[in-house]
Amino acid sequence: MAALRSSHRPFISKFNGAKELLRTLLIDKNQSISRKIGTFWRPRFISSQGSLRLVQSKYRITPTGASMENKDLPSDFLRHKKMVPSADPPKVEDINILYQFFDRSSKLVVLTGAGISTESGIPDYRSPNGAYSTGFRPITHQEFIRSNRARRRYWARSYAGWRRFTAAEPGPAHIALASLEKAGRIKFMMTQNVDRLHHRAGSNPLELHGTVYVVACTNCGFSLPRSSFQDQVKALNPKWAEAIESLDYDSRLDKSFGMKQRPDGDIEIDEKFWEEEFHIPNCQKCDGILKPDVVFFGDNVPKGRADRAMEAAKECDAFLVLGSSLMTMSAFRLVRAAHEAGAATAIVNVGVSRADNLIPLKINAKLGEVCCF
Repeated sequence: MAALRSSHRPFISKFNGAKELLRTLLIDKNQSISRKIGTFWRPRFISSQGSLRLVQSKYRITPTGASMENKDLPSDFLRHKKMVPSADPPKVEDINILYQFFDRSSKLVVLTGAGISTESGIPDYRSPNGAYSTGFRPITHQEFIRSNRARRRYWARSYAGWRRFTAAEPGPAHIALASLEKAGRIKFMMTQNVDRLHHRAGSNPLELHGTVYVVACTNCGFSLPRSSFQDQVKALNPKWAEAIESLDYDSRLDKSFGMKQRPDGDIEIDEKFWEEEFHIPNCQKCDGILKPDVVFFGDNVPKGRADRAMEAAKECDAFLVLGSSLMTMSAFRLVRAAHEAGAATAIVNVGVSRADNLIPLKINAKLGEVCCF
């Protein structure tokens, strides 16, 4: 499997292990990005009786290749959101065991989930603070396809939330994984997330559930960038779009408009803001239904993508899950396959996962604190 081969191993030999390598890479990455924009997320850990306490300084990063569409948004507008579930700081012994897990692997596969992006301000579904905790249920594939009203509601909310969603920036765990990937310590990476924060950090993972950055026709398969679709929606609804874009995106003012951010980028808004005179574009090639290139609930991961992920899982010697509860079968089946094939398995996640009885190494901690130690 050509996609899983790496030519970076000679570079690793001059380092004693993953811990030393990661520290070196993060320092280099820190300095590189700081020179470009002045400030960076600088985690600092203070040891206290066998555990670690995280101290943050200011953070504002723009990795190479990132498209910043939100320069007018305050850099701290997500800071007031309680999106990250609480957890005790990781223990030193847990960190050391995890680094040993890295060091013993030569064909490591990493799977990331929503827990890596909550620290960037994007909410999840299943954590104690997640969308499900408020009674929210996401749109299903079947509902989107059969109901024009459901599509109009979805696209109105998604358009309204797009500027806020794209303001989220890669966190320390995204940066750490990109560094390890470039150094050849990660053979293959895949993500359940649709936010492309991994890409903005410098990685190019397999996107199991697709991405909201692409819009595709359900009939002919024609696709276009999300930015182009946003422009089409704005052209069809100029006054509505102007009203949406004039909103103050300070999270403390959300209640004045009745809005709440959702995991896939849409915002909960009252139907009076989209029920009347809101229009959505159709496919310019065949007039078919346009849908975000995302695997909605009730749909299946495309076969080619699923096969590629399964092949990686079965061929690895270690499988690491980061920030996923593995409640979807499309993710759980991968770690189960790796385990059955004899690979070492581990998970770093806050809260219960579907594979807790299967995976021998479980660290209940925030990823930003673990990956940047």
